Amino acid sequence: MRRGRFIGILVTVVAVFLVVLFAWLLQGKQIDVLNPSGEIANAQRSILLFTLFLSSLVVVPVFTLLIYFAVHYRADNKHARYQPEWGENKVLEAMWWGIPIAIISVLGVITLQSSHSLDPYKQLSGGKPLEIQVVALRWKWLFIYPEQKLATLNYISAPVNQPIHFSLTADAPMSAFWIPALGSQIYAMNGMESQLNLKANEIGNFTGYTTNINGQGYASMKFTAKITTKKQFIKWVDEMRMIKAEMNQAEYSKLAIAKSETSQRTYRLTDADLFQSIMHQNMSHSSSDSDEHSKMDHSTMEMSE
Repeated sequence: MRRGRFIGILVTVVAVFLVVLFAWLLQGKQIDVLNPSGEIANAQRSILLFTLFLSSLVVVPVFTLLIYFAVHYRADNKHARYQPEWGENKVLEAMWWGIPIAIISVLGVITLQSSHSLDPYKQLSGGKPLEIQVVALRWKWLFIYPEQKLATLNYISAPVNQPIHFSLTADAPMSAFWIPALGSQIYAMNGMESQLNLKANEIGNFTGYTTNINGQGYASMKFTAKITTKKQFIKWVDEMRMIKAEMNQAEYSKLAIAKSETSQRTYRLTDADLFQSIMHQNMSHSSSDSDEHSKMDHSTMEMSE
């Protein structure tokens, strides 16, 4: 009885210590995943914290017992009962098989539900979404606003509480688009179009990254998501339409050169089909490569015959 009480106290002490340590490590730090500013990111944080809680149901007792066994069964403790012929304990067997099974079952249900509710292709509520086309380059981000006839380099501007629909492709090695404060990560790939729906709930500037290592400029391939009021966004659009810089095929060809670029720029979009032409250009390259491989394989077969 005394031993059970001691283990219970030890479990509590270890759990409290871990919570205090976690709080101390986070003190004064801004971690976007744990301080979300978007609808999707909020839901993902809830899942993360619940998963952490479930994991602690196993981790805390295991490490507590590890400490207890190391102290209690040390070589100089003559009072510890040595039971080399001890075979099994049905209660303990049920615990260390049953608890993990229960945790995995709960996580399975949550995974199934969240896979549908947080589907990146699923449109969010809140009105008509803002359309933004994303092109991942080496090593920079190009954003195209087809409805506003604008394009930006390394930053996006969007109104708070309005859904944003991203269409993503790449004219470079595969990249991964992620704004931690707003939510889901998704890949941008050559010759393919991915989709992502996000919505910001707070005004502010949030950093976006590529989380896929894609070469020399990977570490500096960042962008800023500038979330403003609806009125400020409309004012920004009106002002940017007056600038002289244009985004067309010629200007895009300069940006497509493999070079790290961290500056932020704005352009008037004069080529409405730029995003589609970039994607189809890479699709045709992929098709040409496949045809070339097919011809080589066919020639090799004929020679072998």
